[in-house]
Order: sequence, then C-alpha cells, then structure tokens
Amino acid sequence: MRLGSYLFTSESVSEGHPDKVCDRVSDSIVDLYLSHDPQSRIAVETLATTNRIVLAGEVRGPASVTPDVIEEVARQAVRDIGYEQDGFHWKNMDVQNFIHEQSVDIAQGVDAAGNKDEGAGDQGIMFGYACKETDGYMPAPIFYSHNILRSLAEVRHSGEEPGLGPDAKSQVTLEYVDGKPVRATSVVVSTQHAEGMDNDQIREIVRRHVEKELPQGWMCSDDEFYVNPTGRFVIGGPDGDAGLTGRKIIVDTYGGAAPHGGGAFSGKDPTKVDRSAAYAARYLAKNVVGAGLAERCTIQVSYAIGVSKPLSLYVNTHGTGQVDEQKLPAALMDIMDLSPRGIREHLALNKPVYARTAAYGHFGRRPEGDGGFSWERLDLVDNLKSAFNL
Repeated sequence: MRLGSYLFTSESVSEGHPDKVCDRVSDSIVDLYLSHDPQSRIAVETLATTNRIVLAGEVRGPASVTPDVIEEVARQAVRDIGYEQDGFHWKNMDVQNFIHEQSVDIAQGVDAAGNKDEGAGDQGIMFGYACKETDGYMPAPIFYSHNILRSLAEVRHSGEEPGLGPDAKSQVTLEYVDGKPVRATSVVVSTQHAEGMDNDQIREIVRRHVEKELPQGWMCSDDEFYVNPTGRFVIGGPDGDAGLTGRKIIVDTYGGAAPHGGGAFSGKDPTKVDRSAAYAARYLAKNVVGAGLAERCTIQVSYAIGVSKPLSLYVNTHGTGQVDEQKLPAALMDIMDLSPRGIREHLALNKPVYARTAAYGHFGRRPEGDGGFSWERLDLVDNLKSAFNL
C-alpha cells in the first residue's frame, strides 16, 4: 500500500473527441446488432476524419441489419454527439462500410458445440479495480476528470452554453497525503468553442463546472488552472484530428491508477473477453471493496481463445485486506462463473446497452434499470461476507 505525499494525474476526453466519436459509432453498431439478435457477434472498428467515417470489422448477425441501416445508425450517433460543423456534419459526411462476415475459424473456437462450452473470443489478460476514494469506488483523479467534462456536455446539449463545441479534454492532478486525495494542485480543460468567444469568457464558464464537480475546498490555485492553454480551439473533432476506435483505453478504465490488459472495449460484443471479462473483474473488485474486505482491490483474469475456463485469477488488496487474500480467488470463483458464457449470463450483457459506455468511462457509473452498467452493482456483498463469516 502506497502511503506518504505524492501527486497523481488522470485525464478524460469528451464524447466529441475524435477517438470517442469512433467509440460511440462502433458501440452504436454493437447495440444495433444486439437489438435485432442478442446472440450476434460483432467486432467493428471506426475511423473518423474530415467529414468522413470508415467502418471495418467482422460480424455475424441477422440479414435485417443492412448496410443502409448501419449507415443510418452511424449518422445518428454523430448527430447525438452534436456535430453539425462544416468539417464534420452528421448529414453530409461520407460513410464507407467495409464490415464483413465473421471468420469461420474464429466462430468455431467461440461457439458452444456438443460437450464444449462457449470459448473465449481471444486470448488475453483483463484487469478490474476498485477503491474507496470516491462514492463510485473509483480513483479520484479520473472520477473528477470525467465529471467535469460530463457537466460541460450537459449545458452544451441543453442550450445553456451554445458556444461550447463537442470536443473537449480535461486533466486533474490531485495531491495525496497518507494515501488519500486531499486537493487539486492543477486542472487543465481544453474545450472547442464558437468563433468569437474570448478565452476569459470560456475560462469563467469552465471554472463554474470545475468548482461544482470538485469537493469543497479542493480547487487549485488560479495560476495552476489552465483553460485552452493554446489560446484557440475552434476547429476540433475529426476535422482537427483523425480518430480511431479503442485509442482511449486508460480514459475508459482507471486513468492509469490501475493496470490495463491492453484490449479495447468499444465495438465488441460480450463474447469478447476484452470487454466482458474486464467488466467482470471490475464487478468483483468493487464488491470486494463494497463488502469491506479491502479498501483497494485489483483483480486480473486471463483466457485462451476457444477455452471456456479462465486460466488464472489474481487478487491484490494492496495491504488493505481484512481477510486472507490467498482465499479470495477461490471464494470469487465459487460466487461467479467466470467463463465467457457465465459472465454474459450473470451480468445480462447481451443487451443493447453499450453506446452509453463510449464516453465518460465504463466504470464508476450507476447501474441502470434496463441492465446498463450491470457490472457496477453491489449485489455480491452479502455472499462475500458469508464466505468469510463476516
């Protein structure tokens, strides 16, 4: 367990960031297929640049999901974000679709057949993490970085701040004392804006949202508060910088405060353990902390393509554990089936709930009534307490 005083920084990017536009389009296509057939297989990548989107990947799904339907969903995703600019407009952009059928070689490894259970869609390692730094069981720097941008997006969408554009980034540096966050030492926010807005005006808009989202008394000094430090941010989004699906995996997870296995989430159906097993690992880690078994918990799980059972399960409570850490892996595997099928069924992942995950983090969100963010539930707490006679 790391104690003492230190600074730690995390960044977030908004839904209008070029990479996040791509994540949103890819996840909207995942939702499209799952809404037509919950057993669809999807692995879709998106590239975005000036007034153009390119789709690629492999799918297995119903014939009712035609290229025209896919294109309409991609345009709607861009429209919902708010892009109606000369260099990137949902109505005028060119959409190129190179999505094709899933490889039969992959399908035979993943599908259940006879006595063979459904296998993992790929090999790999996945991590989950939880801590008590915030109400969302998330590291504080990424938690507040997300909240600042979400707050700015809300007033942009509502029309309260029409001068703000969709593309934005935030970065929060916190001071830790005895392992606990106590204040912000610097905050950086860059936000796209309309022509003619001056930096002082933008700075005051942003200041209100930063102060609202940070805990009382945590605001940094004025000389460490940076808003649009280049001085101008009119051209943004895919017109200013190309975007790709899956390039913001640290933003999607824990802001660098915990390990990452390397696999992206967006554009993938839940048979892909890059996504589903990372959700399961977060779910287990959050319930370990929620049950009071530790103040911090990191979980790693690994898989081989076509193999149903996980190859390993590692648990680290960073010296904060209140129970025998060596007994946690067995207890967790008794409570939850960590096969790809077991994860999907336990968390009810075969639902069209993924477009909403594409911005402001996949973790630290509230579980939703339709099954969205099911991996954020704390419904294993009683089971874990019983397993350790607490």
